[in-house]
Amino acid sequence: MKTKKMKLLLLIGFLALNTAVKAQSSPAADDVAKAKEWISSLALNDVQKEKRLVGVVATHLTTIKEWHNSHPASTVPAGINPLDGKPLSELHRQIIADSAMPSTVHQDLMSGLRKELTEAQVALVLDKYTIGKVAFTMKGYQAIVPEMTATETAEIQKLLELAREQAVDYKSMKEISAIFEIYKTQAEQYLNNHGRNWRQMYADYTKKIKAEKAAKKQE
Repeated sequence: MKTKKMKLLLLIGFLALNTAVKAQSSPAADDVAKAKEWISSLALNDVQKEKRLVGVVATHLTTIKEWHNSHPASTVPAGINPLDGKPLSELHRQIIADSAMPSTVHQDLMSGLRKELTEAQVALVLDKYTIGKVAFTMKGYQAIVPEMTATETAEIQKLLELAREQAVDYKSMKEISAIFEIYKTQAEQYLNNHGRNWRQMYADYTKKIKAEKAAKKQE
């Protein structure tokens, strides 16, 4: 009798676990809708391919959301940033918590996209995650850096694309922007190391913008 009860309990437990796993692995409806919108923008004209890609993107969106929600900033102890000695902000602690997500989540997204799409199309999907921050940020650099060379452009583009790929695993735009800041700092260091003065260029650009605004007010 005890053996039968034990088997029944084990069976119930297995079924409950199986249900929980299935529920966790099923993309949320809003993530499916977002994924459909993003993938449809590629105009692939292939229903089955689009369906597979929607599954890949929606699963990723739901996974990062669930990880984020179950790993709040409070799970990371308060401390200092070893780079500057300042206390970790809540945003820093949230990024640390989210960055602990298994790397397979990112790998599954990228391998799923690259299995079906060209690199250019993959970039378009990643742009959806990051609301086009690569192009927007590059436009800013081109406005600030006088006569930006092809070599400088290529190096900064590469850094911004690295930022974009890393940023897709974070839920909030504050986190995404913070990830981009890491690579923007590297871009500015690159410019400084190759004969530019980033601080001076930025100051000159700011002065120019202020002068232009003042001139418009006087018109």
